[in-house]
Amino acid sequence: MPRTEYAREPLPARILRKARALFGPTGMFLKGFAKNPVMVGAIVPSSARTITRVLAPVDWAQARVFVEYGPGVGTFCRPVLDRLRRDGRLIVIDTNPDFIRYLQATIRDSRFSAVLGSAADVGEIVAAHGFAQADYVLSGLPFSTLPPGVGPAIMAATHRVLRPGGAFMVYQYTARARTLMRCYFPCVDRGLELLNLPPCVISWGWKT
Repeated sequence: MPRTEYAREPLPARILRKARALFGPTGMFLKGFAKNPVMVGAIVPSSARTITRVLAPVDWAQARVFVEYGPGVGTFCRPVLDRLRRDGRLIVIDTNPDFIRYLQATIRDSRFSAVLGSAADVGEIVAAHGFAQADYVLSGLPFSTLPPGVGPAIMAATHRVLRPGGAFMVYQYTARARTLMRCYFPCVDRGLELLNLPPCVISWGWKT
């Protein structure tokens, strides 16, 4: 960018651009948070301990179709792909085009698809990839701050798309989302990871 364009660039934009260049994925995450904090829900990516804890109940031998809502900069994508079977598919859905472009440019895996869209349309998105159902769905979306009606629509769509025995795995920074979750998933396991910034509340809703 020419010096004259730097001078015209607003100070917050300059700070974010420099943060992205300096911190890589974390800088991109900061940009997403600043752009739409209601949808990102956190200012830093999840810790390695949180990732391990959230994914612990997954039966990877049976996980052929894995879906993630709000993948951000791919904090969970790479650990999922490391564990996913060779004929599996990871489909991530985000409303932020910056995150989608970043993931498409940085994750080179034939099992990976990044889709710009709404989690409420997960059924149509999974079907467009040639599958009838998903085995597991992961979400870091902040259900407690989503616009009215969006949370229930996502919960209902997720329950429909999951196979019997599949799970909806939700990691949040408040337990309030569990109340909504139990309306669709009567069997909900609970967890808490303190070594995360902030501490992470984990819920696994099983489709029985």
